[in-house]
Amino acid sequence: MINIVLVEPEIPANTGNISRTCAVTGARLHLIEPLGFDISDKAVKRAGLDYWDKLDLTVYPSLDDFLTKHAGANMYYLSTKAKKRYTDIRYPDDCYLLFGKETKGLPESLVFGTENALRIPMGKDIRSLNLSNSVAIVLYEALRQQGFPHLT
Repeated sequence: MINIVLVEPEIPANTGNISRTCAVTGARLHLIEPLGFDISDKAVKRAGLDYWDKLDLTVYPSLDDFLTKHAGANMYYLSTKAKKRYTDIRYPDDCYLLFGKETKGLPESLVFGTENALRIPMGKDIRSLNLSNSVAIVLYEALRQQGFPHLT
């Protein structure tokens, strides 16, 4: 199972869309506080529609708490600053795909100095893709590589 990790997400509609994508694909969603919204917020639930009961969701009080609880896991850090493309690796089962907040991305301490920092290719003068689109792109590549397990 693929794990999607959102570090301090700020926009409820993005998190709602990502939660729907996770529910549809069977991916687990991990949210790391502080969140820029309340997960009971109407905007999040509206974007996730009626999939909240099918979502495997865990919320963590901090990035340190998450990293401690999942020490030794296969983690991949998505960042516009990474050198390696998201298609350059093979995603193992039960890996964690970490995405940063919409305005700042992941902390540089996670991205620099690791072979597991990945990026989605983009035009030269464009800052970034929408967070929910980025999650969908990378998640579906990982699932494609695994033969879309449990999906029809």
